[in-house]
Amino acid sequence: MRGVAFGDGRRPVGQALKYAQEQAGLLPGRWRGRSLAALGLTAGQTVTERQMELLFGEGRHPDADRMERELLDDGADPATARLATVLGQPIEEIEARKQTPLLALDFTFRPQASVVVLWALGDERTRRVIERAHEKAVAATLEWLEDEVAEIRWSSGRRRAKAPALVVAAFRHFDNRNGFPLLHEHCLIANRAQRPDGSWYALDTVRLYQHVVAAGTLYTLQMTTEVCEELGLATVPREVTPGLRPVMEIAGVDQELIDWSATRRRRIEDVLEGITDDYIRKHGRLPGERARHGLAWWAAQETRPDRKTPRPLDQLLAWWRVSALLKFGQRMVDGLLQRCQAAGKLIRARVGPRVDTALAIVDVAAVVFTVRNIYARRHVLAEARRHLLETLRGRAYVPGIDSYIAGRALQRYSRQLTVPQKGRRTPAPDQLSYTADFAWAARWWIAGTDGNPPRESTRYERARVASLTLQNAIRAALTAPPAIRDGVPAASTATASSSSAAVPSDHDQAAPHAVDHPGRDATLTPAQRAAAIHAHQQAAMPQEYLEGRTTDPATWMTSPQNLARIAALTRAAEARGRTVEGQADQTKQATQDPAAAAGGRQQRHPTAQQRDQGRGARPH
Repeated sequence: MRGVAFGDGRRPVGQALKYAQEQAGLLPGRWRGRSLAALGLTAGQTVTERQMELLFGEGRHPDADRMERELLDDGADPATARLATVLGQPIEEIEARKQTPLLALDFTFRPQASVVVLWALGDERTRRVIERAHEKAVAATLEWLEDEVAEIRWSSGRRRAKAPALVVAAFRHFDNRNGFPLLHEHCLIANRAQRPDGSWYALDTVRLYQHVVAAGTLYTLQMTTEVCEELGLATVPREVTPGLRPVMEIAGVDQELIDWSATRRRRIEDVLEGITDDYIRKHGRLPGERARHGLAWWAAQETRPDRKTPRPLDQLLAWWRVSALLKFGQRMVDGLLQRCQAAGKLIRARVGPRVDTALAIVDVAAVVFTVRNIYARRHVLAEARRHLLETLRGRAYVPGIDSYIAGRALQRYSRQLTVPQKGRRTPAPDQLSYTADFAWAARWWIAGTDGNPPRESTRYERARVASLTLQNAIRAALTAPPAIRDGVPAASTATASSSSAAVPSDHDQAAPHAVDHPGRDATLTPAQRAAAIHAHQQAAMPQEYLEGRTTDPATWMTSPQNLARIAALTRAAEARGRTVEGQADQTKQATQDPAAAAGGRQQRHPTAQQRDQGRGARPH
């Protein structure tokens, strides 16, 4: 009631919720979910203050007052009439065990910062498109939670059943606590669901929280795709925090506009820098990944502003426009959509609307394994959705392809760790744990810039190169002598050359988003697979994102500057090796046959066989 129903603001004392919302120009809450029919509600109906008090405050039917009056009129005693309106276990029984009843969960959905900027500063049509895409994405995510995730439990969690219907009260907000644009929606999921026999039980809330990241990635993928397809836009990766996963933002939205809307983030970064320095002085070392998350949470709490006075959306839009005009000028603000469409047109011309699922499966499995080591299906599913967002750059995707990629990654590259035990409940498919047999990516340190100390590579940075083991094996097969290339003896050099030239015909490198075909993996030669993986990864991580980054060994090794440097070092090492080998030969000959020593001085260079023997112990 305090933090969600009244727009993150503080409602005046004594005012009814409906009147306060009307005076502040706030949208009322709307009911969502498939369980509404069982409660006599309809989707889109307004959430009243009394309904919230009954459902989220007392765990009772939203229309409990009417139901209780009717039962009392029929002669039922007050205790029986009240108990008949309770959904599931009465909260009095929970509190009697000195436990705090959990009656709702708040799932909050919000788009990327660039989409919010486009919504806040765009014209009326642009706002309608973004709000409609937001509406569809929230609905699709809630439906996925109902279909795939939600379960009810009873008998202290020993008994479970599928819950294909939820009760949700959704509240849409338009700004953050600083008054800057932040389109987001709070979905209060009631911790009650109905069984087929009509009884109500609590949800498995732990299971819902475990799938919150997968739900967020589905919303982002659906929302971004809908906006880009409707407005002709595309996305580009933007690195927010060095070493962490980039955020796929709308191409053409300037960083200055994103910083203008993200005032809270700048304050968090300033505070985070100070408490990180305190951590280093106290512990004498840099914070690890877990410590960094804790420090970031601490900084967010330290900079959390007080509640504000909500304002109508029309006033917010006018104030945002004036603020942006004063800071950036009319040309930059009014031409925002045109710049985004121009940038999107260039990207959409290079990126096809298809995904090579065979190659996506390898990338998804390798990244999840390196980041988590032990994982479940929900982790692979979330990564598959991120992969589609990074690869397609806002182009439309086939519904269900994310689930297909996740299933194939578990089937082909994962090894199940969970062993069902006799006499116990068989775990659900998404409760199984897995690992993979990829080589574990070693840690490395990244040199600091602007006077900052060096930092350890993050798990995500190591995950980006986790599939190098597979690529190196394929590359070794590609560069092997023709007689053993692809495991088949070559009849001649001409035959091997023709086999290598046939690679683009099987997987066109100019169109890396080829659709996967059943059984295609079994027919790909290692050389063809190497070219396919290279083309696919170039599409997923384009050159404009790779430029200037030295954390990816593959990119670092193939840059022209480093290739020249490695070649120079190799030539110098070989020259030193030849000198040492020549001196060793002279010493040996002088010891065994002094007469041959004079002749040995005339031959300074070792034989080809000796050179090969010397190189065998050197790392390449």
